[in-house]
Amino acid sequence: MSTESADTSGAAPTTTVDHAAPKVFPPPRSAPRPAGRRPDHVQRARRGDAVPLAAADCLAAAVAAGACTSAGAPAAQVLGVLAPAVVLTVLLHARGGLYRPAPLAAASDELPALLARTAAAWGLSAALWAGLSPDDGLRLSALLALVTGHVVLATAGRGGVLVLRRRALRRRPRATLVVGPTATGHRLGRVLHEHPQYGLRPVGVVSTDARAADATPGDRPPLPVLESEEDITRAVVQNVVRQAVLTRTPESDPRTAGVATLLRAHGCTLWIADDEQAVVPAVPHRPGRAPGAHLWGFACRRLDPPPARTVATRAKRVLDLLLVVPALVLASPVLLACAAAVRLADGPGVVFRQERVGRDGRPFTLLKFRTLRPADAYESATLWSVARDRRMSRVGSLLRRSSLDELPQLWNVLRGDMSLVGPRPERPYFVAKFSETYPGYARRHRMPVGITGLAQVHGLRGDTSIEDRARFDNHYIASWTLWQDVRILVRTVTSLVRHGGS
Repeated sequence: MSTESADTSGAAPTTTVDHAAPKVFPPPRSAPRPAGRRPDHVQRARRGDAVPLAAADCLAAAVAAGACTSAGAPAAQVLGVLAPAVVLTVLLHARGGLYRPAPLAAASDELPALLARTAAAWGLSAALWAGLSPDDGLRLSALLALVTGHVVLATAGRGGVLVLRRRALRRRPRATLVVGPTATGHRLGRVLHEHPQYGLRPVGVVSTDARAADATPGDRPPLPVLESEEDITRAVVQNVVRQAVLTRTPESDPRTAGVATLLRAHGCTLWIADDEQAVVPAVPHRPGRAPGAHLWGFACRRLDPPPARTVATRAKRVLDLLLVVPALVLASPVLLACAAAVRLADGPGVVFRQERVGRDGRPFTLLKFRTLRPADAYESATLWSVARDRRMSRVGSLLRRSSLDELPQLWNVLRGDMSLVGPRPERPYFVAKFSETYPGYARRHRMPVGITGLAQVHGLRGDTSIEDRARFDNHYIASWTLWQDVRILVRTVTSLVRHGGS
């Protein structure tokens, strides 16, 4: 299960590396997590978008109910259905993103989603009323009239709200950062500057190039190019940045993933825009999002943060906890024996700590039993393989061959840094290097990293192809099931018993 020996082309890669490694932007250690409380100015902006639209929906429902009652429908039935229908409508619209309009949004963009959710809200309310009052249910004709009237009036009301919103944003556009390659960022920034109707005022380009390039002569206005975490944070604070437009998905590039995490921590709303349609199709379309939204031809989608807890992630986490807790208890004698052996053979410093890249580009500290003491921190971060290193003692060699050096990672799983099954984590230096060489490598980070994985049970460990590993990892993520995790764990245990580790 060890990943310290690997290969970029099938043969062992060179251990000679350039000291100027591409930068990976980590999430700020002092900044709040994206799931935490948003900054006050972002909360006010969100309420400024949502409250008028929600009020228009509620008013439309009330007017539709009044009109239906005036047309002869029993007032008691209509009023009994009205309150739960309004509550369900607001909840469904909020869940579907209908209160977070895209730049230059129009009411007609969301009409299909508006109709579906409104009909569901009134239908569920009518069913609830019928269950409580079986002899006094709402007629189908009255229900259809309520849904139709609500949708028509809500569309008109939302249209008025969006028109006023566009006028306000044109007068006072929101400070925006553009994230991507320097040349593309300047091009998109120029578009936003020349078309203020989108309400996005570019104030800087966050470069994801290995080395930021200067703006081309035709790029006006010249925007400052931001590279470091400090520059980005300063720009967000000084300009009260509320929006950021990415030209690549976070999964496609570790630097973009790090910047996205940093901006989300500051409460920015993220959009992804692309003029060649190469990036946006990778972002799944969700109901309630206008499929034709664009920024002057740059296809545009809101980039919501991945849900912190979905049914799938809950199930995967539950499986991890159900297995790792008893595993730690059962393995405690082995852990103590390994620790004692390392201490006696190699001296103090039993546990080896190393920074690795986890889900969404977040760094974490991976734990292992020390099998070799590196010369310095630079060697630890950039030396690819120590499998045949003469400095390794017999105890270290035995731990590596048997994969017992990986046992402390059970604690990483318990903490939530890792999962039992997933793509193996790598060091930031090699993540940046492999992401530039292999297009699909960075996409491995859209799922929690693991102690073992599909690539490992197919023999892709040690000095094997990085391209093959990335392909197996991405296939595992795309076809993930809980049963697949169980099968991989069984195959891993079987492989260790047969071959004595890696």
